[in-house]
Amino acid sequence: MQQRIDARELDLKTRLVSVNRVAKTVKGGRNMRFSALVVVGDENGHVGCGQGKAAEIPEAIRKAEENAKHNMISVSRDGTTIPHRVLGKFSKGHIVMMPAAVGTGVIAGNHARAVLELAGIKDIKAKSYGSNNPINTVKATIVGLKQLKTKAQVERLRGITLE
Repeated sequence: MQQRIDARELDLKTRLVSVNRVAKTVKGGRNMRFSALVVVGDENGHVGCGQGKAAEIPEAIRKAEENAKHNMISVSRDGTTIPHRVLGKFSKGHIVMMPAAVGTGVIAGNHARAVLELAGIKDIKAKSYGSNNPINTVKATIVGLKQLKTKAQVERLRGITLE
């Protein structure tokens, strides 16, 4: 169980991943609205994503940002990379994330890159499979990052020391 992270204590940066125009057909015609997907993070091991919908784009982005701050997670890192290979799945979106040597940089698609950079991961290789929908890709990346555990965390969970 992840502990809730207070976003007010962090110096957060925001990245807009996508904006979609959505329409609801009603008796009088179509109601147009905007849906926004936003990622927030402090580039130091905390990241979150959120969605918002409103009649105007700025309001949708503001709502998405508030939602992202409520859905923050803590990411286990090993220096500038991740501790081990991990597979994140959300709906039909799959992403494989692999540790990389120092100086490699973030090798990932646009949607996953936003999450990884705002999480503070500087060296990683990631490959997205299945759905290329931004929502599925971002959420799959978050699910994968939630699964990461450092060597010290594994030792504590198992009650043994690893070599």
